[in-house]
Amino acid sequence: MNLWLRLLWQLISWRSRSSLSVWDVGVRPFRVWPTDLDIFNHMNNGKFLSLMDVSRFDIMLRSGAWKKFRKLNWYPVVVAETITFRKSLEPGMVFTMESQLAGWDEEAFYADQRFVVNGEIYAQAWVRIRFLKNPRGIVTPAMVFEEFPMPTDGRQIPEWVAQWAKDTALPKGKQPAPSIWG
Repeated sequence: MNLWLRLLWQLISWRSRSSLSVWDVGVRPFRVWPTDLDIFNHMNNGKFLSLMDVSRFDIMLRSGAWKKFRKLNWYPVVVAETITFRKSLEPGMVFTMESQLAGWDEEAFYADQRFVVNGEIYAQAWVRIRFLKNPRGIVTPAMVFEEFPMPTDGRQIPEWVAQWAKDTALPKGKQPAPSIWG
């Protein structure tokens, strides 16, 4: 339920923040709510992923990309994500989420997202994102660049992120799931 409240607040308040390019670093403040906590009294690991969605949505709204994507019937989907935790976010703590499209390959974009408290990274995630077209279809990065010109700053994903994407990719098409127990 609290994600719905945050999304509603996002839809109401995004115009009060500065506009961005889709390639800029989006900075979005948050506070750890009581409903974000797990039994150990720190922010639940699943909540991190949900707030990352809200942050990426913030960039899309502030850049005008959301409006353009809707017009084109495109929508983003998370293909894979990995997150590393360094410190806990505790009740009432204020933090910022820093999010940026850090690079791409021939199929997907990669977002680097960080949870920051007073300039210190508490957690960092990498998210692999594809775009799909409604009712059916795949949108390649090349197609996205036709709508949003490619940044000229030479950004590239780290080699380990490219390898992670290859190592965690599931097989294409329908295949029976192999047993992990032998």
